[in-house]
Order: sequence, then structure tokens, then C-alpha cells
Amino acid sequence: MNAITPRLFIAATEQNAGKTTTSLGLYAALRKDFPKIGFIKPVGQHFVDVGGHRIDEDSVLIRDTFGTEVPIEDMSPIAVEPQFTRRYINHADADSLVHRIAHSFDRAAWEKDFAIIEGTGHAGVGSVFDLSNARVARIVKSKVLLVTGAGIGRPIDEAALNKALFDQEKVEIIGVIMNKVLPDRMESIADIARRGFERLGLELLGMIPRERMLSQPTLEQICGKIHGRFLHGAEQGRKRIHKAIIGAKRSKNLLADVEPESLLIIPGDREETIAAVIERSMQSDRGPICGVVFSDGLPPSEALLALIARSRLPVISSRHDSYIIASSIHSMTVKTLPGDTEKIERIQRLVSTHVNIPRILEKIG
Repeated sequence: MNAITPRLFIAATEQNAGKTTTSLGLYAALRKDFPKIGFIKPVGQHFVDVGGHRIDEDSVLIRDTFGTEVPIEDMSPIAVEPQFTRRYINHADADSLVHRIAHSFDRAAWEKDFAIIEGTGHAGVGSVFDLSNARVARIVKSKVLLVTGAGIGRPIDEAALNKALFDQEKVEIIGVIMNKVLPDRMESIADIARRGFERLGLELLGMIPRERMLSQPTLEQICGKIHGRFLHGAEQGRKRIHKAIIGAKRSKNLLADVEPESLLIIPGDREETIAAVIERSMQSDRGPICGVVFSDGLPPSEALLALIARSRLPVISSRHDSYIIASSIHSMTVKTLPGDTEKIERIQRLVSTHVNIPRILEKIG
């Protein structure tokens, strides 16, 4: 297997800690020194169909963002579909999986100046089918950059657990990036977090501040999550939502208290409130309500549909009740999507500004 191309494995202490954010930012930053960069996510859990292949969605994101010159099936060689683990336990064939990863990495790194490998979840994810992140990092002969959440105690504790598994596989962690740190706390925790990681033999290589926009779901994402459909304004599906509120108040009181960029969740038969919101939106494109979800599968009247059609307010209908819709939105994991230009550019700026990339390259050797 290729042992020449410089490479880095992006791991994390937990799911949704920021591996893809880090991969996006590093890919963009490293292109200044490494024009041709390969990418692979050896084990993927969330996949889409691309030309008949099950491809991890993060591999699609990297390909579409950077035009990565790697066959898409090699950027995502193993997709953990619903019956994958059951079949493996019944008929384990570790050698074939290892061969598939090694072969795909060779193709991903072929004639490249650098290769980025993105892990899945924490260090132990995949152990049930003998492909923990730690073992995959050993298979592709890569050092590891570990991404943690914000704080002091919990990130350091979790880093210690993850380090133990990488140590067991004799894989070196070059350092840690702490993600989603509250901007007003970065200075106060930087020194103590750095010294805490040093006690584990780990170097703090960056602290990325939390940015509200990165955790804001789009209307498209919300519509999919609540199994809804657009009644109006689908072309505004990329609009981001700061907060979801349930329309339980009278229209006058509701509009007085609403924060900007709010999504209103309300049954379709609450016509007085809905009409007031729509009329307010027609007066100004910058009103506090920037989208409406009709709950309970209740359709609005013909007169209200006509009013909606004259407005620019996006409207979604869902069969779920208001509580389920609000809970679903609150618990969403907001993924970065292909074509999400503004968000991707923000991620790239954050990583280039707050991560010590020269030191990372120095430690890769």
C-alpha cells in the first residue's frame, strides 16, 4: 500500500464533534502547499446513492466542493447499511474489508500531494466489525488529528479514552482541535485546556469558535426532517432558521416577542394568526418570521392559500403535531450540504484562522 503520500486521519471523541468541518477547512488551507489532495472516508454510516453506489454523504460533499479527482466509490469504500453489522457478525470476513480500504486508499492517494482520511464517530466506532477508527488509521498508516467538543473536563476525559485505543493500535495522535468553543470563553479556557491535554501527551493545535450560522438548519433540511412538503416558497429552501416557535399566542402578542429568523409552527386552521404573519411579511422582507410550518396536516383555506401565494413567505405542511415538529427541529444535527457556499466559506475561514496548520504539517513529518 502507498506509504509515500503525506496523509492525516481526522478523528473525533464523539459523533458530530466536527470532523467534516475540520476536513473541509484543512482541505482548503492545505491546497496552498499541496495542489492535488486526495480524500477518503473509509467507513461511512450516512450514505446516498451515486450512480448505483452507496456513498457516504461527506465524501459527496468534499467531491462537489473541491472537485476531488478520485473515483467516488474509492472515496467511500464501505457503507454501513442497516444489515451490514448483522451480516458481518454471522459471516465475518475482516480480510476483504481491510483489502477494500487499502485498495481504495491507494487510488485516493494516487499521484496526490497529500491525502485526508476522515473517520466515523469516536475511536472505537466500527469495532463491532473489526474496523474501529483506530484500526483503520493503522491500516492506512496515518497519524491522527483528534477533534473534541468544547470545555475542559469532558473533552480531556474523552481524549484520554480515545488515545488509549489509538495507543493500542500503535497510532500516533499529533494533537487536538477543540471545536464549538463559545467565543467569549476562548481566552479563559485556552491555557488550562492546553495544559490539561499536555498531561495526556497531546498538543492543543487549535480552538474553533462556535458560530451560530453553522448550527442553523435550512428550510430544506427541516422539511425533510419533519416529512413535510412545501406549499409555497420552495426556492427559498436554503434560508436558515435561528429558532422554531409554536404559535400558541394571539397574533399581536406573538409578533411582539418573536426573535429574528424564527420559524413559526402552527396548525393550518389558525387563520387569524397566519394571516397576520403573512401580511407582516408582505410589508417587509426582514420581518421576524421567515417561514411557517402548518402542523397536524390541517390544510389552510382557499382564501389563505391565495394570500400565501402573493407573499414571499416559505410555507411547509407536515402531518405531525406542533410538539413533535418543534422537538425534531431542536434535536437536528445540521450537516453541511454540497453547494452550501456561504457556510463552507465560513468554515474555511474559521479553520485557517484558528488552527495551527504549520504545526500540523511539522508534526506529520
